Amino acid sequence: MKRAAIILASGEGTRLAELTRRADGVHVPKQFCGLFGKPSLLEQTRRRVSRSVAQDRVSFVLNKAHERFFSSLLAGVPPARMVVQPRNRGAGPAILYSLLRLAQWAPEASVLLIPSDHHVADEERLMKYVDLVFAAVEANQQLIVLLGISADEPETGYGWIESGPPSIVAQANIYKVQGFWEKPSRELALRLLARRCLWNSLMLVGQLSRLFELFILTVPELHVSFSKIRLSLGTVFEEESARRLYDELRTLDFSRDVLQSVPQNLSVLPVSGVGWSDLAEPHRVTEALARYGAQQKEALG
Repeated sequence: MKRAAIILASGEGTRLAELTRRADGVHVPKQFCGLFGKPSLLEQTRRRVSRSVAQDRVSFVLNKAHERFFSSLLAGVPPARMVVQPRNRGAGPAILYSLLRLAQWAPEASVLLIPSDHHVADEERLMKYVDLVFAAVEANQQLIVLLGISADEPETGYGWIESGPPSIVAQANIYKVQGFWEKPSRELALRLLARRCLWNSLMLVGQLSRLFELFILTVPELHVSFSKIRLSLGTVFEEESARRLYDELRTLDFSRDVLQSVPQNLSVLPVSGVGWSDLAEPHRVTEALARYGAQQKEALG
């Protein structure tokens, strides 16, 4: 079974607006910024993914309003692999739209979903974990596996995953998901840390048909809405069909509205030692920059 990947690059990054605003006052979503020098976070993610998935099997989900930021960064990417939404309606519609487009040219694929606006200090180590998950999904096509980051502090700005008993998988230490906790209080975060719960990286791998099933189970009305434009995908009518659809859609969060509704359908692989941060808050950027600077200093001897 061939691998594919969808890089999620449609977020607004408003919480970092003061850090990513240009001198002319224009807010640039963080995935299009080079917070750690060049290249941008989107380009770093693309490079990271190429360790596990061939570049011609990678697609991008974007927003039309950001075209001036991504057009040069993704120059040369075929239109078939660029899912440009007419507006932002949250990660739920973004992911379902991109899965429908992917189904046109890779219907049997096992798929990596990965955000484009995170920082990873050790990309090689992270992608070895991704390879483990791909192997597990290819061996058991019923699996949908999240990558959960081993927590080292009671972070209240992240979503948390509580793992349960082991899944029956020989290739890796993969566990069933017991439940989710979204941005807990500090008191609860301390308890989750003590229970060795994991941070939700929003990276996951699953077979394409299984990912569709998640949407059918949790937000069937969204799946029905997108089915109405299915025949227009890849044609000259797609842009107008998508615009009309998005005018009617409500905002849906993938983690809250989809994943958290069906923990029994999900598994998780604990990930450690990769220096991961979602950079959602200014203090996270500062911490990641400090780690990055230390790495550069060590590399230079």
